[in-house]
Amino acid sequence: MAKNSKELSNVIKILLVTAGFVSIILGVIGIIVPLLPTTPFLLLSAACFFRGSDRLYHWLIKHKTLGRNIRNYREHKAISLKTKFVSISLLWITMLYSIVFIVNSIYIRILLAIILITVTVHILHFKTLKNNID
Repeated sequence: MAKNSKELSNVIKILLVTAGFVSIILGVIGIIVPLLPTTPFLLLSAACFFRGSDRLYHWLIKHKTLGRNIRNYREHKAISLKTKFVSISLLWITMLYSIVFIVNSIYIRILLAIILITVTVHILHFKTLKNNID
C-alpha cells in the first residue's frame, strides 16, 4: 500500500509541475495579450510549484521578471503603477482597435466594450504600490 501511495504522490507532483508550466506559458502570453491575465496565472504557477517542486517554486519566486509580480502580490496585495499603466494602455489600444476596425457585429462590439470597462475597473481596484518593491 505504501508503494501505491508514493507512486500516486509522484503522479500528483508531476501533474502539479505540468500545470505550473502551462500556467507560466499562459501568463507570459498574457504579457502580450491584454485580455489574458498575467498575474493570476503566475500565482497559479507558484501554487502548483509550491506543492509540486521546491526547486521550481524558488526559481519562479526569485525570477527577475516573473517573480516580482508574484512577490508584490503575495506580500503587499498590490501591483505597481507601471504595471497598471501598461496593462490598461495595452488593453485599451487592442480592444478599441478590435471594436473599431475588426468587429462588424454591434452585439460583439458592445460585449467587447463591456469587457474593456470591467477589466479596466478590475485592474484599477488593485492597490497601487507606493514604490517599486523587489
